[in-house]
Amino acid sequence: MTPREPWSLRTANTVYAVTLAPGEGWAELAAWGPHGAEQGPSPLDWSRRTHFITPADAAPAEYIPYGPRPFTGADLVAGRPGEERGVWWRFTGATVDGEHALRLAFTDDTLGLTTTLCYETVPGTDVILRWTELSCAGDTELRLERFDSAAVNIPVADTARLTYLSGQWSQEFRRTQLELTRGRFELASTQAVPGHAYAPWLAVQDAAGPAYGATPTYGIALEWSGGWRITADAEPGGALRVRAGRLPHESAVHLAPGATLTTPRLACAFSPDGLEGLARVWHRYERRLSGDRLHRPRPVLYNSWEATGFDVEAAGQLALARVAADIGAELFVVDDGWFTGRNDDTGGLGDWYPDPAKFPVGFDRFISQVRETGLDFGLWVEPEAVSPGSALHAEHPEWIYRVEGRPVTLVRNQLLLDLGRTDVQDFVIATLDRLLGTYAISYLKWDMNRPPTERGRPGGGPVESQDLDAAHVAGYLRVLDHLRAAHPHVTVEGCAGGGGRIDHATLARTDVLWPSDNTAPLDRLTIQYGYLHAHAPHTMSSWVTDAPGVFDPRPRSLAFRFVSSMSGVLGVGADILKWTDEQRAEAARWIARYKEIRDIVHHGEIRLLNSPAEPTCGVQYDEAAPEGAGARTVVTAWNTGPLDGAPLVPGRPARLRLRGLDPVARYRDEDSGTVYGGGYLLHYGLPFRWSADHDAELVVLTRLDPAGPPAEAS
Repeated sequence: MTPREPWSLRTANTVYAVTLAPGEGWAELAAWGPHGAEQGPSPLDWSRRTHFITPADAAPAEYIPYGPRPFTGADLVAGRPGEERGVWWRFTGATVDGEHALRLAFTDDTLGLTTTLCYETVPGTDVILRWTELSCAGDTELRLERFDSAAVNIPVADTARLTYLSGQWSQEFRRTQLELTRGRFELASTQAVPGHAYAPWLAVQDAAGPAYGATPTYGIALEWSGGWRITADAEPGGALRVRAGRLPHESAVHLAPGATLTTPRLACAFSPDGLEGLARVWHRYERRLSGDRLHRPRPVLYNSWEATGFDVEAAGQLALARVAADIGAELFVVDDGWFTGRNDDTGGLGDWYPDPAKFPVGFDRFISQVRETGLDFGLWVEPEAVSPGSALHAEHPEWIYRVEGRPVTLVRNQLLLDLGRTDVQDFVIATLDRLLGTYAISYLKWDMNRPPTERGRPGGGPVESQDLDAAHVAGYLRVLDHLRAAHPHVTVEGCAGGGGRIDHATLARTDVLWPSDNTAPLDRLTIQYGYLHAHAPHTMSSWVTDAPGVFDPRPRSLAFRFVSSMSGVLGVGADILKWTDEQRAEAARWIARYKEIRDIVHHGEIRLLNSPAEPTCGVQYDEAAPEGAGARTVVTAWNTGPLDGAPLVPGRPARLRLRGLDPVARYRDEDSGTVYGGGYLLHYGLPFRWSADHDAELVVLTRLDPAGPPAEAS
């Protein structure tokens, strides 16, 4: 293979082809799409004749530095401290592993910088991982001002449709769209976590096609638990170029001689089937990230926070546990308020010892009493946080982020530990080892309720040599990796004031994630709808609570709340001591039904049926196996809008058209016994007769016939 022949990477259904620009010092995208898309001239081919910009500015470059690309946005901005910025490199070699991995090296001999572009396919998925390795080969340190993980180039006829997930605390993961014909669009987080405002995720389509359906759709997701940035440039000639990478707190990172900086991995995905098809690609990838832990059932939990708040005491917690066991829960989690000095949010954080006043017979005996009800036991912790009045803060004031001689800001009456310090990491690991080694704890909820402020490390050396964001991420991941290795039986839930730290690095090391602190029924439905575009249902923790609406106050039934929570990993957080016998009996029925279909929801192929903005919406889950007769399809459905006037005036049932079924097969509703033709469900849809007392439904369809002709793609 000559250097200028294209290299092709193949996933289960897609191809990604890269070539070297003739006579130039950069790599370009030749094709990205379904198998066969590489057989023909590149849709991003350019004339190589430019006016008032350089050839590199117009090229669909895979990764290119400031220097040859001075105007339209470079992926790498580097130089020596005190000198002009710019990298002028040459191609120095390729390492190829079949059609599964590729490394392309470029070297600037004058600067002493080697840049290696790395590609790797993920078996069984349509995801390609990309990252960059930057090595200082000279004897002078380098200053890296921008160092993205990768860039992707997407052909569009005229205008690109960008779909992203935006919001704020308690309103996370709102699916948001805009059309970009020319100009620049950027998403970012400077909070040292992915943040509530935006997710490090983006989907791109040609705006000429519909968002859902047979529209080629490209997506990226950054595997990074710190600050990040995604930039999309609509360029002349019909193309969109997206760059993504981490965003260092110090505005630049210094690379010492002999050192190598590896950027976070950027997952790149393609589907020919619109945003819903792209969601299924991400779900398959995240099921693979879960590894063997995917097949461990996520327990139905009861969490006591919304029932008791900080008012934790053994007798009240045991009373909740007994009712939780009666309705079918499998796990009891004591949330905030269990440790010494924690009677409100002003104290206790950092002193992780059970409060003897709250557990007079001992914490170990209390846990035994919970387990005697048949429930496993879980505990809430916030390992990065510290209260100013805690013993930990008095002993180690140097462990918090602060700027010497400047005031510190209290957020939620607490400060944040500098988890980038090895001694802080060791303290957190020892604390968790002590709790998990001393007590029979099988579930741990890791929370983080404030971003870092005053980001300084006095005594940590020259500020320009620090990389606090990367150090904190590395410390956080080190602790999670330790939990995996040392306590493999413990299920770990990730949380950061709700959905503030959700990314593939966290997801690969936890079992479930908490998308939002907002558990109001209609609000939560919108949050979960956006979440499922990017993340798999087996990662989505969702509780049934008594919470009223925050943004949409319309009341909803207990059934609505259960069906919504059953769309992911079911939990209960209501004050069940106040529930009536009828409510508890209904809850027990829903939990029993959930256990019957839990594996399908967590492992099946998903289809999003309308959105919460429409009067009737739902989610369809198709059992991955067995195929043919006996395969089940689960539909969770809700009435989110006004009723049709029935029974006062004539009205027909609302309907949800299902997708992906075999039109010649028959499907039986296991609850009603009704048998539908696949063509009927695809064409007319599944009927729902909503009423004031019936605003949600769970339908399980079992296929009765063997496999027929393949259904058309949907």
